[in-house]
Amino acid sequence: MSEDPTQNLPQDGLRQILARLDSIDARLTTLEDKVDRRLQETRPIWEQVLVRLEGVESKMGTLEGNVGTLREEMHTGLRRIERQIETLAKDVLEVRGDQRDLEKRLDEIEPKPTQ
Repeated sequence: MSEDPTQNLPQDGLRQILARLDSIDARLTTLEDKVDRRLQETRPIWEQVLVRLEGVESKMGTLEGNVGTLREEMHTGLRRIERQIETLAKDVLEVRGDQRDLEKRLDEIEPKPTQ
C-alpha cells in the first residue's frame, strides 16, 4: 500500500502529462499577461471616468445650491407681488367707491334728461 501509484505509469505517459502541464502553464501565463495588459489599457480610461463623475457630482451640488437660492428668491418675489396686488385691489375698490359717490352727487346736481 505504500507503493507510489506513479511507479506503475509508463514513462512515455508521464512525459505526456508533464508536457501537457507545461502547455497549460504557458497558456495560463500568456492569459495572465494579456489580462494585465488590458488592465493597464483600461485603467487610465477608468480613472478619467472617475474624475469626470466627480466633476458632475460637484456641478450637481452647485446646481442644487443655485436652485435652492432661486427658490427662495422666487418665494420672496412672489410674496412681494402678492402684497402689491392686494394693495392695488384695495386702491381700485376705493376709486370705484369714490366714483359711485361722485356719480350720485352729479345725479343730484344735474337733472335727468326727459324724453
